[in-house]
Amino acid sequence: MSRAILRDSLSVALTVGVYGIAFGAAAVEADLSVLQACVLSLLVFTGASQFAVVGVLDAGGSALSAITAASLLGVRNSFYGLRMAPILQVRGVKRFAAAQITIDESTAVSVAQEDKGLAAMRLGFWATGVGVYIFWNLFTLLGALGATALGDPAAWGLDAAVPAAFLGLLWPRLISQSARIVALISIFLCTFLIPFAAAGVPVIACALIPFIFAYVGDRK
Repeated sequence: MSRAILRDSLSVALTVGVYGIAFGAAAVEADLSVLQACVLSLLVFTGASQFAVVGVLDAGGSALSAITAASLLGVRNSFYGLRMAPILQVRGVKRFAAAQITIDESTAVSVAQEDKGLAAMRLGFWATGVGVYIFWNLFTLLGALGATALGDPAAWGLDAAVPAAFLGLLWPRLISQSARIVALISIFLCTFLIPFAAAGVPVIACALIPFIFAYVGDRK
């Protein structure tokens, strides 16, 4: 059983980690240094939020807009933390480590082991979270170094890395009708706002759409 969980965790970690190449390249395209790109991955470690930061900065948005967009996209990890806390039951330094790797993938793999008991859920969480963290940071470095060596990232089409990688992260999660509706409304809203709003504002506005839908759903 443990071997199967580790195999699944490694598969997820490698698949997600590869997107770090796109982030590293996108960060360089947004005029971040290799060191800054790596620090973002080490400390923030939330793919969607990181892509939001470099996307807003690359579009000419302010640091405040970038941070706001990233924070809104990262709120969901807090809810994952509430779900995982009674399962992991960690304290001290281990608690901080668990918080850092509480992401979509580690939570999903852990919850998928629910029928196998708490030990299996904990193994799935730690193996996936640590695996994604290692691969994501490794590939971020490779992507940033590669983009730096190539010179102007836009000349190689790497300016498309943010939307392409963001879509790659988002697409597998659009499994319900409500999720697709939210995504479509966000696309239309963002497309409408881009010509009129300051850089970064369309992303922030779109990040609010899921919260509005959740609020309306709770009211019903």
